[in-house]
Amino acid sequence: MGFIIIESDGKRVFHYFLVWLKKELTVMKKIALIKEIIILTLATAMISASVFFFLMPSHASVSSIAGLAIVLANFIPLSVSAITLIINVFLLILGFITCGPEFGYKTVYTAMLMPVIIGVFEKAFPDFTSFTGDATLDVICYIFFVSIGISILFNRNASSGGIDIIAKILNKYLRIDLGKAMSIAGLCVAASSLLAYDTKTLILSILGTYFNGVIIDHFIFDQKLKRRVCIVSPFEKEIREFILNELHSGATIYKAIGAYRMQAHNEIITIVDKSEYQKLMAFVDKVDPNAFVTVYKVSEMQYMSKTLPERIFEN
Repeated sequence: MGFIIIESDGKRVFHYFLVWLKKELTVMKKIALIKEIIILTLATAMISASVFFFLMPSHASVSSIAGLAIVLANFIPLSVSAITLIINVFLLILGFITCGPEFGYKTVYTAMLMPVIIGVFEKAFPDFTSFTGDATLDVICYIFFVSIGISILFNRNASSGGIDIIAKILNKYLRIDLGKAMSIAGLCVAASSLLAYDTKTLILSILGTYFNGVIIDHFIFDQKLKRRVCIVSPFEKEIREFILNELHSGATIYKAIGAYRMQAHNEIITIVDKSEYQKLMAFVDKVDPNAFVTVYKVSEMQYMSKTLPERIFEN
């Protein structure tokens, strides 16, 4: 009888524990969601402010749908925010048709939020001209602040829509690097400035687009590049076990023969991300400072996952 009571109480306690755990997880998910929304909103607000306070006064069309909207506003009786919203909706639909639901709710949220915030600025500051009074300085400030906002979004697996969607389509179907794809799409937008403004604005738009692409390519996409590390060392076993057990990554072993002494060695080849690369190099320097190491940047990978049935493509 006592065992039955203890077992019953144990089940009840376990049930209460599961209920409590479910509530805690729900609360944690809500907190994480709220935090994510706040970060996305602040990053989008920074991009929107960059467009209104720096890009619009310069009249330059720098690598953004808002830049195209600035040009089209000279021919269409709509505000920049309204034109941006219309184009973003069209591109989101096109993106879902061509690339599937890769963009997710985050990009939909930010792409819709950005023209709304620009519209708020238009209502709040109807007579705003420029902070700097110089178009070149405006473009420089725009590139600086918008790069911060875009990098925040990309690190949260989101984007501001617009040019990013076009770049994703070019990347998927033409296998163009995202940074280069954004530059190509941006240059087309920059060229549109000639329809409404002088050649100075055109040159400023093209230069601004180029440097914006360089900054994004370096500070965002370069951080996501993986590294192919080739190591020749007599401590091959220790390094291999570190890769497998500490980094939880894979590796390939090749037989290599040195041309000078014709001695056989094992060469370890592994592909790691930036943080794993730093850990790996620190370990190699520790166990064998004389190891022969070569490193290559890897922009694309295709492989069959050991845990997932489908083939994986990374870029």
